[in-house]
Amino acid sequence: MIRSMTGFGRCETTINGREITVEIKSVNHRYFEFSCRTPRGYGFLDDRLKSFVNSQVFRGKVDVFVSITSSDEAPSEVTVNHQLVSGYLNAMKEISDTYGLENDATVVSLSRFPDVFTIHKAPEDEEQITADVLSAAQTALDSFLSMREAEGAKMKADVLSRAETILSIVAEVEVRSPQTVTEYENRLLEKIRQTLSDNDVKIDEQRVLTEVAVFSDKVAVAEETVRLRSHFDQLVKFLEYDEPVGRKIDFIIQEMNREANTIGSKVQDAELAHMVVDIKSEIEKIREQVQNIE
Repeated sequence: MIRSMTGFGRCETTINGREITVEIKSVNHRYFEFSCRTPRGYGFLDDRLKSFVNSQVFRGKVDVFVSITSSDEAPSEVTVNHQLVSGYLNAMKEISDTYGLENDATVVSLSRFPDVFTIHKAPEDEEQITADVLSAAQTALDSFLSMREAEGAKMKADVLSRAETILSIVAEVEVRSPQTVTEYENRLLEKIRQTLSDNDVKIDEQRVLTEVAVFSDKVAVAEETVRLRSHFDQLVKFLEYDEPVGRKIDFIIQEMNREANTIGSKVQDAELAHMVVDIKSEIEKIREQVQNIE
């Protein structure tokens, strides 16, 4: 199925006491480029998310944003730095003895001194957090891929429509091109007749046939139109593939444009020249669409 490289998906959920939000968005890029923004302390998620997304997304500049908020506070352990408290008490006693002041040390006053208490937060289960975030990421990714596929379907329809337009013009070129040879022969004969009208000179029919043959060879576009049709057949096949085909189609478009340029360089008829311009215009519009196909 054809997919666009532009997409967006979001999931906001609560899993195992954590509020998790995952947003995924992407724009065009020649290859797969990934960037991830996670909360401080959750950097271990970056590589896992990259591998997870890259297993289902193959082209595009993808940005992932993750937010994690714990709705249930994790248990914390508070410990007392007894060595430091002992030092504070000894210092206060020394001040009291030296200056004859009352030693009014209390638990409350001691607790206000720096570093008396140390708070240890219980370590979080990285594997569980990763599993929870990836679960939310899959929901966001499903929405993201659905948007890409919907856009891809529209692009496919547009490309096929333009391909049909081009093929109809190619058919007109194939009909018109041989006619130009006949018209050239008639013009050549008429010009010769006018030139020799005042002279009793016989027209060299063999020479005329040779000139017409040379002209016919110069303006023949049958080979190019056959190759152009072949490229369109390949394009239609690629549009039915289930794998990413953006690069392959881009190559086919380059070949189609090359054939159109060759046809344009050969035709010496204004009507055909206009047809070639129309063909190249439609090919360019297809190329612009293809730039956004995964």
